[in-house]
Amino acid sequence: MRGVIVKDWSKINWDRKEDRKKVLGALQYFLTLPDKFAHFKGQEKEKQLIRKALQEFSTKGDFPTSVLDIIDKYHLTTGYDNGYEEIFDIRDFSGTKKSGFDLLDVQSGLTFEKVDPGGKLKVYSISGSKVHVYFDYYGGALGWHRQLIDDEEWWTLEDNAIEFRNKAYAYRAQVFYALIEALDSSKNVAWQNPEPSGLASTDPSYIANRDAQTINKAAVEILTAIKDKGYSVNPVNAEMIVLTPLALKGRIRRALGLMLQPMANSEKFVDFNFRMITTTLLSSNTQYYVILPKNKLKGGYRMDLKVFSDFDILSYTDTTAGWMRYGGAIGDSDQLRRCLIS
Repeated sequence: MRGVIVKDWSKINWDRKEDRKKVLGALQYFLTLPDKFAHFKGQEKEKQLIRKALQEFSTKGDFPTSVLDIIDKYHLTTGYDNGYEEIFDIRDFSGTKKSGFDLLDVQSGLTFEKVDPGGKLKVYSISGSKVHVYFDYYGGALGWHRQLIDDEEWWTLEDNAIEFRNKAYAYRAQVFYALIEALDSSKNVAWQNPEPSGLASTDPSYIANRDAQTINKAAVEILTAIKDKGYSVNPVNAEMIVLTPLALKGRIRRALGLMLQPMANSEKFVDFNFRMITTTLLSSNTQYYVILPKNKLKGGYRMDLKVFSDFDILSYTDTTAGWMRYGGAIGDSDQLRRCLIS
């Protein structure tokens, strides 16, 4: 039988230790492919090296054949939320021995000013603090009863493995979204009044109008707060993220698309370059976030999803445990605003 993780399950003899070892190896590659390709996004040379390594994974008897089918058909199909990777500046620490990474809050007080001929520049001192962000361990385990193997229920095994992978990466996403949701209430933006102020509440665009004004205000507050921090941000064309719970997707989409005039090519109500990211992993459906991504929103992956397997003779079960290690932090809360909808 052709599968996703193993190309030809009919060549498996589960009683052979070497076969079990190679199935575990195929499972390992399958579980870590999302991060492998994230690390090498747009780098075809590195991707080819991964493909070559997977080809060498096969034996003379073509068991199991390379898992290139996974790359070709499945590496672009994610069953989990990875939108947070467009918000946080994620670094790959998988090849290091680091316990975490340092998040610096450095201020120099540097300003540029006119200097008359023969004058000297002022020298400004640098000050700041350093916070160490530790990589934590996260794990889960899956038990495969040998009945599935004895009865050759390969699809059930693969479905369980796919679910295992999706849940591991979904939980990592939830950890990063929780950092955003922990934002202090001082960064809240109230639901703004419509423009024009006399717009009736019965007007079809009333809610979208107020939401658009709220999004604009959040962006202005962010850009004003970070203007002297040395970020590479052009307020005219900087892209900002609107992180939205699924329940508000339609509402926020209407706000971002609201036009000043009911005609083609009219300007939008929103004044900046916004892109919406929708997630089901926020705990509240009554608020959303406007975010200036990257800069001091940092994250690191220390260990990709790694699996270990053992057989429990008392329960006739193969237990597979998966472990990941990662961490993240918000180094500057001025990059975020929480927006209210009423």
